[in-house]
Amino acid sequence: MFRIAIAACALAGWTLAWPADFRFDIGSPVAAGDFAFKTAAFVFRTEGCTDPAKAQINATAEGLVKGARRSVPLKVATIARPGVYAVFQTWGPDGAWVVNLKGACGDANAGAVVPFGPKGFIRESAKFFPRSATDAEIEESLKALAQGAAK
Repeated sequence: MFRIAIAACALAGWTLAWPADFRFDIGSPVAAGDFAFKTAAFVFRTEGCTDPAKAQINATAEGLVKGARRSVPLKVATIARPGVYAVFQTWGPDGAWVVNLKGACGDANAGAVVPFGPKGFIRESAKFFPRSATDAEIEESLKALAQGAAK
């Protein structure tokens, strides 16, 4: 019985030593703590990346404008704090739009689909993945946004 308890404790300690999963956390531009990014559409940070400077991040605005699909590559701005980034709105005001975030840190991947409404990003409707979002997941978010389900 004693050996089982020691093995369980050793295993628990080993499990706790693993790094957290690589993922994104989103926030308002104020969360950047940098006045230069106050006009950003939103900011985000990476979590679970042992070397945030080596993370590879890209973003695309995916839209549905008057029934036509649009895709706009976005520049991801680096903020002075490691692992913190900003996205500025460079897509038009018309239609339904989501931002598709993709990231890699070593062998780990992360993704997020962040919908936008008239007042900015809609945190409650954002979806996060341990991989890049699929085309179907992006389409689903766009349709829900266009139909008014993501408020």
